[in-house]
Amino acid sequence: MNQLFGYHLVFWGIYYTYTIFNRSDSKMYFSRPLLSGREWWDHFGTSTTFIDFLSFPFINFLGFNYEMMMVLFAWLGYLGFVYAYLFFRENIPVKITVFRNFDLLTLILFFPNMHFWTASLGKGAPIFLGLMMFAYAIKNPKSRLVTLLLGSLLIYFIRPHVFMFVAVGTVLGYMSGKEKISFGKKIFIYISLIGGLVLVQDTILGVAGLDGSEDLVEGFEDFSADRSGSLSTSGSGVAMASYPLPLKLFTFWFRPLFFDAPGILGLITSVENLMYLLLFVKIIKKDFITFIKNSTVVVKMSLVVFLLSSFAMTFVMSNLGIIMRQKSMVMYFAFFVIYYYLAQKKYDRILKLRKLKARRIKDMEVAV
Repeated sequence: MNQLFGYHLVFWGIYYTYTIFNRSDSKMYFSRPLLSGREWWDHFGTSTTFIDFLSFPFINFLGFNYEMMMVLFAWLGYLGFVYAYLFFRENIPVKITVFRNFDLLTLILFFPNMHFWTASLGKGAPIFLGLMMFAYAIKNPKSRLVTLLLGSLLIYFIRPHVFMFVAVGTVLGYMSGKEKISFGKKIFIYISLIGGLVLVQDTILGVAGLDGSEDLVEGFEDFSADRSGSLSTSGSGVAMASYPLPLKLFTFWFRPLFFDAPGILGLITSVENLMYLLLFVKIIKKDFITFIKNSTVVVKMSLVVFLLSSFAMTFVMSNLGIIMRQKSMVMYFAFFVIYYYLAQKKYDRILKLRKLKARRIKDMEVAV
């Protein structure tokens, strides 16, 4: 983790250098609270407004300059990786190597695209922190209630629709997970998350302009069409609106690849996306469906959150640059499922070998 901290700081330096020569939203996130002339609580709200609310006291009360705010949010991003490490290691104690001799957890934690988009002033770092805090805390919600609440609040206030995906995934996970969970624990989760969704439904629908809509399906189709069309007109736009669903998902998960990489950053991301693709290939097995059916709460939660988020975003994303940024929020949930699947197969092999060894020893004792 010390090495990861230094690695993450390197990406803070890379992103900061990038902002010197390129347009960056981080500059607007710094200037708005500084020049708005409004009070701190006037910035309280969801989405972009909430980032201004988080930044306001550091900029206006403590005198943080732009560079200091970039470091602060990079630190929040690093905390997200700390919780990601705890989430993975606590649930999967088995070590897995891939690509001959690479430790899978180390590889996941050091993927460069994840660090680039969580090392700057903006939504990326705090939403990633919120998601990983939630994922870590949900295994023992009562004993980690503060962490769970903070993670939930960060997710909801930064991206309300992602909170909906997380809540639905968690409820489905607790309903179908293989563990024997106490009735009280299930009730606590159901009431908290379903009740929370009911309370904030208007805000979630308002993200897509669907609050008050009489036909949510038609409203979402109109919103996604408009959003997709506006994004596809940029330099790195792709005509995803005309793609079939499988190709939309492939584009969101694995593009850009080398043939359509937008610039140097796109080429670097292409290498990472190729690794994503190779990791996904490892779960295209007959026994994967059986594994999912018999899996734990956190595995099913992670899979549902990943699939729901991917499905929704493929209808509104038509820009490879934005796709590179947006998918960094949810890819760790996919990695968790892949890691757990590979670890389960390795553990099953270990148990099988132990039973075989014990049987041979017993046969030898009988023969003696």
